[in-house]
Amino acid sequence: MTVDTLLYEGKAKKVYATDDAEVVKVSYKDDATAFNGVKRGQIAGKGAVNNQMSNLLFTYLEANGVNTHLVEQLSERETLVKKVQIVPIEVVVRNIAAGTFSKRLGVMEGVDLPHPIVEFYLKNDELGDPLITDDHALVLGLATSSELAALREQALTVNRLLQAKFAACQLILVDFKLEFGKQSDGAIVLADEISPDTCRLWDSETRKKLDKDRFRQDLGDVEDAYQEVFARLTAIS
Repeated sequence: MTVDTLLYEGKAKKVYATDDAEVVKVSYKDDATAFNGVKRGQIAGKGAVNNQMSNLLFTYLEANGVNTHLVEQLSERETLVKKVQIVPIEVVVRNIAAGTFSKRLGVMEGVDLPHPIVEFYLKNDELGDPLITDDHALVLGLATSSELAALREQALTVNRLLQAKFAACQLILVDFKLEFGKQSDGAIVLADEISPDTCRLWDSETRKKLDKDRFRQDLGDVEDAYQEVFARLTAIS
């Protein structure tokens, strides 16, 4: 499959055209950003870990009824995925208070929430990815009511499945971000990635942070944390 024309380069990935109009190649980078691109750096090996981990988890989700953009892994860093138009809404699911939730609402980090919370954020770095309501999404034309309901339902399904998967390797899924995309036929599928870049993951015994918070908060051992999560997942897969 011919793959050579760069279509898009983001903070964490490059996207290339292929000879199939419905399929693109994604190449994962080692670049790391935080706070909507304000903090920048590199995490050695991150691209390879995130690519393989995402594909492992997408395969697991597909086997449990969640439609994703995954087509085929090509190498440690490269994967073929369905070409989609990303819905400009970041969907966040929270199981434990942390991050902006704690700061915004004054809830101490680490407090278990009585039930998962689904939040929508406008996907716009220049505006700081602001929290939005369903009404905001409707007024801005980001999605229809039925699409918003589908995003929420799919996010909760993914949460349930990922919680079980991570629990099996002694990890707590604190919260995570999902992105969805529309195929040419209008179908909405799970896209982007699932990795320590997009999930807060804590060791279930020590509550040690094993995700991008180690980069955000200058905690050190960032590369080791990513590798450890990947090793735990591969050990049970």
